[in-house]
Amino acid sequence: MTETSAKRRAADHLVDLLIEQGSTHVFGVPGESYLPVLDALHDRQGDIEFITCRQEGGAAMAADAHGKLTGRPGICMVTRGPGATNASAGLHVAFQDSTPMILFIGQVARDMKEREAFQELDYRRMFGQVAKWVAEIDDPTRIQEFVSRAYRTALSGRPGPVVLTLPEDMLYDDIVVPNPPRRVTTPRFQPSPDAMEDLRARLAAAKKPMIMAGGGGWSSTGIAALQTFAERQDLPVTVSLRTQDLINNDHTNYVGHFSVGPTPYLKEALAETDLLLAIGPRLGEMTTQGYSWLTPPVPAQDLIHVFPQAEELGRVYEPTLALVSDLESFCCAAANWEPIAKERFITRTKTLRAAFEDYISPGAIPDDPLAPMFTHLTDTLPADAILCNGAGNYAAWLHRFYRYRGEGSQLAPTSGSMGYGLPAAVAAAATEPEREVYAIAGDGCFMMSCQELATAAHHDLRLTVIVVNNARYGTIRAHQEREFPGRVSGTEMINPDFCNFARSFGAHAERVEALDGFKTALSAARARGGINLIEVTQDPLLIAPGKWLT
Repeated sequence: MTETSAKRRAADHLVDLLIEQGSTHVFGVPGESYLPVLDALHDRQGDIEFITCRQEGGAAMAADAHGKLTGRPGICMVTRGPGATNASAGLHVAFQDSTPMILFIGQVARDMKEREAFQELDYRRMFGQVAKWVAEIDDPTRIQEFVSRAYRTALSGRPGPVVLTLPEDMLYDDIVVPNPPRRVTTPRFQPSPDAMEDLRARLAAAKKPMIMAGGGGWSSTGIAALQTFAERQDLPVTVSLRTQDLINNDHTNYVGHFSVGPTPYLKEALAETDLLLAIGPRLGEMTTQGYSWLTPPVPAQDLIHVFPQAEELGRVYEPTLALVSDLESFCCAAANWEPIAKERFITRTKTLRAAFEDYISPGAIPDDPLAPMFTHLTDTLPADAILCNGAGNYAAWLHRFYRYRGEGSQLAPTSGSMGYGLPAAVAAAATEPEREVYAIAGDGCFMMSCQELATAAHHDLRLTVIVVNNARYGTIRAHQEREFPGRVSGTEMINPDFCNFARSFGAHAERVEALDGFKTALSAARARGGINLIEVTQDPLLIAPGKWLT
């Protein structure tokens, strides 16, 4: 082969590399700063699909959701300046949620740098705090080096987002293609044998141990091993904020999740726990109720913290025992242990399980009209249905009354970002077209990314949006009433007719007020397929499960 025949345009080489690394979708908004990449994608439509989104924040959130679902970096492409700043919302989600993601940004031409050219920004300064690595590919011969490193960085240790900028003139260059790349896989590293023996001894001496699982970077093998470990030792399993799908919520060892709001029985259980085995969570503000249920720097409990990145261990809480390990390797090692003190733990696990079942029963708050609707979702939807949500008081009902029973069935931002549900549902429907996909949103949350209904229609996706409408920013109103009772400021809203809005995109839509109507609308949506929207009217005075402003 001659040197001439071996040459390839830089943009084509970039797309080839994405395909060779196993990426199947790119979520983005087209821009003139990366036109050659769009042209290269045209020739590879059977290998990788460009999902045309309607706002870069939605594209980045969709890429985050794709990364959560697949365990491989979600790919997002946006143009420079306004496109990049819009995408920062999804980049922040990926960083706080420890999701593998690569954001490609078209950049000004190399000969225009440092002049504040049209839409020019310094992305190293801009994204330095919300990305694991930010770099610019000035030399097209190094594209493969940078892309391989980006995948490796996004997947290694604590997973997270990487930003690569692409000067637009560089993408036109012809280069000699290097040797084919090696596909990057998630590195696995075992916990030290001495640390595992220490843990085993501490578990044997404990009276009231508890597992708290969470964080990013979980694999199917790791999730299965977590369940096996819990079963063999009969340990109660809790999960951190919005990671409820790490274990089947119907499993007898699952006893609940640490959410935004306090869960009374879990507060009591954590207070009496003498050994907390934290596998994967960072133990952040939401999970610890403002760092109050666990007191830094040295918590009252013996804290055994398992995390794939050494720098995180001891960052806030000083652990009794720190284990640097990927989560799959740790759980697989622990799952092989013989029962240690199962007979000592079984009664407490059963007691906590009973408390969990009482807490999620709609009968616990009989006058709440929303609780039975979310319980009905559990009773009706298949275990592998994917439920996506953003932030708002509506999520309190979802997280309390819906039971997640399948791996990858929850897509929700631990960063607390509004507007996440619909873009995540778009990504889920594109990535897993055989599974049922639902976006759950409040009216405020939905309006932050409602334009992505156009994306769903454009790509002929199947998903259902459930909008809980109380015509206000409900979470902020609840805080407002607590701090400044009766002084409403900035939290009231006027909404469009959501049903007619959805119909304008070709969706079917129904408005319901009570459980019977919700059951009928959900059944029709499931049978119909395509895009559906169900608007649920919520009493504005209902601000949380069982709690009214009055």
